[in-house]
Amino acid sequence: MKRTSGTEKNPKEKPSAHKQSPFNKSIKTGATRDERKAIGRLAREKAPLESHAGMYIPATGRDIIKVLEKSNEGRIPELIPIRYGRMLVSPFTFFRGSAALMALDLAETPTSGFVVQACGDCHIHNMGVFATPERKLVIDINDFDETLPAPWEWDVKRLATSLVLAGKSNGFSAQLGQEAARLMARKYREHMAKLSTMSALQVWYAHIEVDRLTEISKGDTRRRQSADLKSAVAKSSPEIMTQKMTAMSNGKLRFRDIPPLISHVEGLGAGQHEQKAFEDYRDSLPEDRRVLLDRFELVDVARKVVGVGSVGTMCGVVLLLSSEQDALILQLKEARESVLAPYAGASQYEHQGHRVVAGQKLMQAASDMFLGWTTARRPPHYHFYVRQLRDVKIGTNTALWSKEEFRVLPGLAGEILARAHARSGDAAVLRGYIGKSGVFDEAIADYAVAYAKQTEQDYMQFLNACKSGQLEAQTID
Repeated sequence: MKRTSGTEKNPKEKPSAHKQSPFNKSIKTGATRDERKAIGRLAREKAPLESHAGMYIPATGRDIIKVLEKSNEGRIPELIPIRYGRMLVSPFTFFRGSAALMALDLAETPTSGFVVQACGDCHIHNMGVFATPERKLVIDINDFDETLPAPWEWDVKRLATSLVLAGKSNGFSAQLGQEAARLMARKYREHMAKLSTMSALQVWYAHIEVDRLTEISKGDTRRRQSADLKSAVAKSSPEIMTQKMTAMSNGKLRFRDIPPLISHVEGLGAGQHEQKAFEDYRDSLPEDRRVLLDRFELVDVARKVVGVGSVGTMCGVVLLLSSEQDALILQLKEARESVLAPYAGASQYEHQGHRVVAGQKLMQAASDMFLGWTTARRPPHYHFYVRQLRDVKIGTNTALWSKEEFRVLPGLAGEILARAHARSGDAAVLRGYIGKSGVFDEAIADYAVAYAKQTEQDYMQFLNACKSGQLEAQTID
């Protein structure tokens, strides 16, 4: 089967306000809802709904170690063993750290031909609760390092597979994981049908508030979730983060060194190069946010190890002060080419940080008010995107989920993904393609179980490579 590919774009080309959108190119402006649904139904001739159950893994030539090593190119060498150590915990953590491998495999699967702004690394731990600029608590996708216009099916399949693996990590059966994947796909289908009846503006305004968690849960689960959420909100406040991460040094507030997770790096601080990069970041913000940012002064910069897949990339934290009692901590994350780019086409944005920010704003109902991008002024001139560090940002931890939660919460994840895709894609077209029956749901669930088994096999190969010394893994947290 030929690999799915997108329209190739010149990586040096800068976006224009008049440039044709990569989405919905085949749909004429003004087409009725019924006409758009018909376009979706017609696509089943190319990719029948049942075909999404198929997993296409070549018998030879698929070297997972080479894929992992290639994904390490440009990473900080001394942090790569930490990345492998975090991936070594379970098949699920391996899956989270090997998005490039699944992108390779997804490119061999059938697609309907409809493109959306895809997350690119859509697994269940990349969804969570956060506060909007208006301080509402919403639930949404919260990681966009790999975002790119791409087939919508790729996100759905990765999310479904993550649910199977997360369930097995908890000691639950593959059957429960399959039920979770099926529920997610069904709710994606049903919510896309609902979105297809809305106006374009209604879709854009749609969001999912945190109250939905308690609405769909019952009894002890509801009480525990409410208590956990209240505790997590308190722990993730900017004030608490400042207390945990900073200390007075020679009469000045600075980041604490907790090597290798947080450390000051020689030549990296609040000097001229960093000030210039900070000015570039400021220029990427809307004018009203610049006025707010101008109240603060850059006082310290440190390197910080984050995530699983991001370990080894250049990530850091920036300390800003308006006064000794008024601090703001920003997070810098290196933005590299999306793992989807070899198969979906290069980004239209020359700057990879700009790619991440544009994709995040397109998919999220509300984004961090300090979301922007910049470039390091020292070689190798990393591309970064910038956001607040954990400003009431609460990730998903499926290790705490009960069987009951695996039977309920995946449906909410499906709704979240459908809403995110409908902002750039055409909900009526996707509704027409997916249809009313459960055929699509079953196909996605079958794929998720099959790819979870493949991931377990890949994990064993990775584990053996670490045991033999072919790869170096280091566990520190």
